[in-house]
Amino acid sequence: MSPLDESHTPLPGSPYPLGATVVGGGTQFSAHSPDATAVQICLIDDGGNEKRVDLRQQTYGIWHGVIGGVGAGQRYGIRADGPWNPRAGLRFNPNKLLIDPWARRIEGELGDFNALRAYEGDPFGEPSASDSLGQVPLSVVTAGLVASTDRLETPWEETVIYELHVGAFTATHPDVLPAHRGTYLGLAAPAVIEHLLLLGVTAVELLPVQAFLTEQSVRDRGMHNHWGYSTASYFAPHPGYAATPGNEVPEFRIMVDALHRAGIEVILDVVYNHTCEQGVGGISVSWRGLDAPGYYLLGDEGHDIDLTGCGNTVDASSPISVRMITDSLRYWAGEMGVDGFRFDLASALGRPRGGAFDPRASVLSAISSDPILTRCKLIAEPWDATAGGYQVGNFGLQWSEWNDKYRSNIRTFWNGGSSVREVASRLAGSEDIFAGNGRRPWASINFITAHDGFTAADLVSYNNKHNDANGEDNRDGADHNDSFNHGIEGDSDDPAIIEARRRHVRALLATLILSTGTPMLTAGDEFGHSLGGNNNAYCVPALATSAQSWPLDWGNADKELISFVSRALALRRSAPALRQPEFFEGRRRTDHPDLVWFNASGTEFDDAAWYDERNRTVQAWIDGADVRSHTASGSPLADSSWLLILHSGGPIQITVGTPESFDGSLTPTFDSSRATGEPESTNPLPPGAILWLTGPTVLALRSDRS
Repeated sequence: MSPLDESHTPLPGSPYPLGATVVGGGTQFSAHSPDATAVQICLIDDGGNEKRVDLRQQTYGIWHGVIGGVGAGQRYGIRADGPWNPRAGLRFNPNKLLIDPWARRIEGELGDFNALRAYEGDPFGEPSASDSLGQVPLSVVTAGLVASTDRLETPWEETVIYELHVGAFTATHPDVLPAHRGTYLGLAAPAVIEHLLLLGVTAVELLPVQAFLTEQSVRDRGMHNHWGYSTASYFAPHPGYAATPGNEVPEFRIMVDALHRAGIEVILDVVYNHTCEQGVGGISVSWRGLDAPGYYLLGDEGHDIDLTGCGNTVDASSPISVRMITDSLRYWAGEMGVDGFRFDLASALGRPRGGAFDPRASVLSAISSDPILTRCKLIAEPWDATAGGYQVGNFGLQWSEWNDKYRSNIRTFWNGGSSVREVASRLAGSEDIFAGNGRRPWASINFITAHDGFTAADLVSYNNKHNDANGEDNRDGADHNDSFNHGIEGDSDDPAIIEARRRHVRALLATLILSTGTPMLTAGDEFGHSLGGNNNAYCVPALATSAQSWPLDWGNADKELISFVSRALALRRSAPALRQPEFFEGRRRTDHPDLVWFNASGTEFDDAAWYDERNRTVQAWIDGADVRSHTASGSPLADSSWLLILHSGGPIQITVGTPESFDGSLTPTFDSSRATGEPESTNPLPPGAILWLTGPTVLALRSDRS
């Protein structure tokens, strides 16, 4: 594999850092490929012509060298030669131009698998002899960035997460410049930030923004990947979200800076558990052509071990994978200014060689001990595609976790299922799951909906999924959703059904916001966004623009519901007792414990009442005298005490429950039965007052001791 032009013979350079680094007089290239016999950097000019340069130094399995005269903006790829032994996982093919796994920018048509597929050979036959560039994505040399020091570090107990999709969120927003809709700059628009501040969220969690490709099976159906869980580069921002092609890096940083100025953190949804290359019958665009045994879990015959349901699994116990993942995270946190990460199918990262889950697995330990990353918010999706991967509550001290038990118990409670003891556990921070080993209530990321599954509006409008638009004959997506359509599947013009659905949504969102733990809202739920019953909206037609890709319907936003959510979040923000950083433990600073539970009769729950499945009402007295939160100066916060009442049944008379020693009054502060959450009356109520509830309701009453 000799170079086409010997005039670019590189100087040795250093094996580190990996990737392309601009240095004095040129660019240093370093590519990990320990079993290769030769590695070339292929420089591509504006006319598509290729100039190949051998890297002649190999250190630690890394091929490296400095190529003079090469600077930022240079497009390039990697060719690796070596043995073709697929059953040992070795798939070297110098005819393939590969993406640099450490590239900071990717250029080219990231959705065109037709050209890429023509570039493939039989996965267990002979390698392809094709040498056409086609539409293969190219890596791009970038200049070094000044590290961001603008870190908000919002305390976990004050954090409210808002999950959104960069493309869909502003695709039809009327107050975003048309050229910026569906882009990083769109998310930085003043009107968008104003909406986030109006709601009261403190962090946005972005669905994948690392450059991604569409899976072959999706492409074959005339679709393209919308969500982005198909990574092609762990360092490059997805170019499809740039308003100006090639400007994705500075535009991403502009977005982060704008959100930070508003006091809003940026959390990235990252997909280190698998790549876009799928199984061995899929494409080879990067990792597989350089070091498949180093990057992937492989079986005895060279097949990928699939713990993710996506065709392959990154071997997170391999030194090169650990380096790639931690280098990537440090880049996004340092140079790009990101505040935290949500790890997709994180359990797969904690299963060395695909075995049993270990919270001290190499990459998890590397992340949670890194001096930069330990200052970031770390959130695990604590499962993978296998039964052994379900690990809710089992991650380490540094981690928070998506709590699907919260989602299930709260959904079913408002559908007439889930016992009061289950909903009480979730309301109080899921101590049964997360207590022990020094963990806190905020380790529970509470959510009712997320990107996968029904929206809140669809959760109360559909009993069944309606995923025909995905082109998989409605086979994809979850079959069990804990949803309830209130008598009619889909849209209805029946006023009674419309009101019942609205009341149901308000009860769900109010419960989420007023629960102890970290709430996560899904973008659009605050104004009634619907996906027409599609609970797996991960793909869209291949020719769809961002404005057609499941966009949020800002034109029909329910402004009353926005006011409702804003009011609920304002209550949470103003009341430290409703967002406590430590579990309730019966501690006393007054004459009664920090948490007392009552039934509909105002009587404290006993064992029989906890296990009476007919109970549809639970009252929680939360004492505000010792909430264990602190001001910025370190002084402890105190709060009023609160009575939260949740009732998921029909009309009922209840007696307000309060501790025996309580001699003050209770002021109605929040009422989910009302469209905006504002109570009909704020007249103080005495202990033991009688209330009439007309149906499903969340009430918050503030105590004012006399």
